[in-house]
Amino acid sequence: MDPTTARILILDDDADVAFAARMLLRRRHGEITVLHDPARLPAALAAGSFDVVLLDLNFTPGRTDGTEGLAVLDLLRVQAQPPAVIALTAYADVPLAVEALKRGAGDFITKPWDNARLLAAVDGALARRREAPPAGSILMGESTAMAAVRAMVAGVGPTEANVLVLGENGVGKELVARAIHLASKRAAAPFLAVDMGALPEATFESELFGHRKGSFTDAKADRDGRFQAARGGTLFLDEVGNTPLPAQAKLLAALERREVTPLGADRPQAVDVRIVSATNLDEASLFDPAVFRPDLLFRLNTIVIRVPPLRERRGDIPGLLRHYLAHYEAQYARPARQLLPAAQAALLEWTWPGNVRALRHACERAVILAAGEGYAIGDFGLVAPGAAPAAAAPALEDQTLGEVERGAIAAALAQAKGNISEAARRLGLSRAALYRKLEKHGL
Repeated sequence: MDPTTARILILDDDADVAFAARMLLRRRHGEITVLHDPARLPAALAAGSFDVVLLDLNFTPGRTDGTEGLAVLDLLRVQAQPPAVIALTAYADVPLAVEALKRGAGDFITKPWDNARLLAAVDGALARRREAPPAGSILMGESTAMAAVRAMVAGVGPTEANVLVLGENGVGKELVARAIHLASKRAAAPFLAVDMGALPEATFESELFGHRKGSFTDAKADRDGRFQAARGGTLFLDEVGNTPLPAQAKLLAALERREVTPLGADRPQAVDVRIVSATNLDEASLFDPAVFRPDLLFRLNTIVIRVPPLRERRGDIPGLLRHYLAHYEAQYARPARQLLPAAQAALLEWTWPGNVRALRHACERAVILAAGEGYAIGDFGLVAPGAAPAAAAPALEDQTLGEVERGAIAAALAQAKGNISEAARRLGLSRAALYRKLEKHGL
């Protein structure tokens, strides 16, 4: 999703707070709507859906229990296209955070907020919304490989074992983690995903373990970390292989003791979360102590689930194509078209370096751009196997700025072997910024 076209709603009764949030977001995001009264929300939803909602949890002066905001969450989550919700409140506590997450909030931020934290939360919400699969598409595929993955999920889900999910970018590691959560006894509690590769080392402890007011310069209020917010549920540590070694030691201590100490606190807090983690690192790198601590790995990999790349389960491709083409035809109100035989043959032979995520994006592109009676290979934005080799790259002076940028991003991805966090580091970008440029250039 292009952030410049995203629709964001700020729902807060405090006009000053809403104004500050709007001014912060307006320079990097699209249409921003502000409402001060939740009673006006149904009319706003009738006029069009929102991609992200910043939701205050209290509207009546003197109320601190969050019930008003929770009622709005109930309304938002039953929409045909529910928005990503970031809950905002000046009265944060663990039970309220957990309840907000249960009712569909994707993140929980206390006021007054740190600007970088809020921007990162919105960027993350948009990235997750862009990558979210259509309903009903979790762990699709009838191949033997996917049947084995589903069997592993069914077997390990009801246990409390820590699970490590391995696989390339785009294979659906987070979907596996969510499926484990839904198969567990914790299914009614929160599932909270944390992109470990995107956490700055300087704020690692604050983000995961929380902090107390005054514990550092910008700590203007107590704040719970992700371990506390996911209490009773599942904490998904995505891209855990990109966690810096010093931070790995802190994570290991929390897992070993089953407790965390917020910054500035004088005593630890017990935490009750199940850990599911994922990485796209190859196993040789994962077992390299210069990259990943062996003692932490042994804590995380009680059970290992390997998700196969799409090129190793080509029999699943026709079903995935039918599913995603039908989904986007409905979403964009486009006519149903048949996939031309030559196009299907070419798509079956494509190596799919971006796996299911790339296939889904290609289907969306085809639905938007197709003009013929059926879908042709050109509609998918791919080069058919066996096509003539591409011409030599044009000289730098003959390229537009956009072409130069696209080439640099493609080169960084190739050098990083598809690792988004590593490619972002090489380019000097945040993961969220790289995701936006990938979408912009169709990579």
